[in-house]
Amino acid sequence: MFIGRKAELQFLKQKYEADGGQLIVLYGRRRVGKTETLRHFCQDKPHIFFSCRECSDKLQLKSFSEKMLQEDIPAKRYLSTFPDWDSAFSSITGLPWGDKKRLLVIDEFPYMCRENPSIPSILQNLWDELLKDANVMIILCGSAMSFMERELLAEKNPLYGRATGIYKMTEMGFYDAVRFFPDYSPADQVLAYSILGGIPHYLRQFDPALSLSQNIKCNILTKGCPLYSEAEFLLHQELRETAVYNSLIEAIALGSTRLNEISQKALVENTSKTSVYLRNLIELGIVRREFSIDVSLKETANSSRGIYRLTDHFFRFWYAFPFTSYSELEAGDVDGVYQYAVAPFLHEFAAFPFEEICRQYVQELQKADALPFRYARAGRWFGRTTVRDTDSPDGLRIGETEIDLVAFSRQKKEYLIGECKFKSSPFRYSDYLNTLAKLTPQKEHAEFYYALFSESGFDDSLREEAEKNDRLLLFPLDAIVNCRLEKPSPRFQA
Repeated sequence: MFIGRKAELQFLKQKYEADGGQLIVLYGRRRVGKTETLRHFCQDKPHIFFSCRECSDKLQLKSFSEKMLQEDIPAKRYLSTFPDWDSAFSSITGLPWGDKKRLLVIDEFPYMCRENPSIPSILQNLWDELLKDANVMIILCGSAMSFMERELLAEKNPLYGRATGIYKMTEMGFYDAVRFFPDYSPADQVLAYSILGGIPHYLRQFDPALSLSQNIKCNILTKGCPLYSEAEFLLHQELRETAVYNSLIEAIALGSTRLNEISQKALVENTSKTSVYLRNLIELGIVRREFSIDVSLKETANSSRGIYRLTDHFFRFWYAFPFTSYSELEAGDVDGVYQYAVAPFLHEFAAFPFEEICRQYVQELQKADALPFRYARAGRWFGRTTVRDTDSPDGLRIGETEIDLVAFSRQKKEYLIGECKFKSSPFRYSDYLNTLAKLTPQKEHAEFYYALFSESGFDDSLREEAEKNDRLLLFPLDAIVNCRLEKPSPRFQA
């Protein structure tokens, strides 16, 4: 069963139905589901789907020729292999598909260009002279992020400005990912997403008929299963010096977020080297550099600002748990590692991904016009602000803190402050007071609303407060996971 990717399929459908030639560049990190999405898009249409290989240019041309010459095109009568790429690519116009678009998908396009760097120039010439006005759609797909972004889409590349559509595929969101586990409880759906994220290849490794604990043990911790070697395989395929990258990823997975902290934890001599390594991990979609939601574009250029997070949930899980118990797993102690190194800490591990899920839920609420106002920007906030301090005269002080969600309107006249608790105990009124104290100076010039998200509900005092305060919104786990989108009533939600 094919799950999700509605936006990607709609984008491709619109381009397919548009008049004239279409040259589409679709790219994204490995395992994100590009090939499967393209095959699903093509399945009800006449098409040529060519998957490039890591081979010589002559072999690549031979394979492409065989694929094209399977169709009843004029060249089939007198050729067994095209003599060059110009004639091979131009043959697409001869496909005998009536008024249907001539659809050609070239998957892993960077492999084709690696052995023949002139391929983009050949395509550019054909596009300008023949294909742009023809009834064709060519999709160039690739996983080599640096090639796709720095070369193929760069101004110096011959194909620059020719693409009629550029789409970067990212991982699935929570609400598509949990469709892989329809019978899991809401809490286990959160835990499964916290472990696997939204990468379809990872999600398919879990058997929805097995419990979460069985899946972790059988499909991650057991030597020989695909996910056991996934992290090592991907790093070896994409990078050199994998030992250094292992140390950096482990440092981030275990809680180091600042450049200096990561360098020290990973035992890298200086931060400039660490920056280079981290930049490579960012290109692969494993790490991201994150800034507080309120920083300006100018501040993001400062190399010392921002924090580093693992964007890939599975890498975060692997380096937080199995990677640190690798010797025991190699010896086959799966049950022991799960019982003592994974299970006691899994719930706490899911707290950070739960914040991401809550932010996705707020995005869905915005789409449904179910928020008190329409926000312009939303994300995590971190920095120095007012925090609650019962020992100070006015109950407040200035300190470093984080806020799970801050959303504000275009003129910053309205703020939504969100706090997320993935815990076995209810969200307490005292926690709400701590949230209430933050960003106090901004309250002189803006309206503030509060959204509290909780796995285990809310204590009596908080529910009573929500009954009389229409600026306090309470969201329990069931509403979040099942994406209830009606305008929230504090009485109903609590």
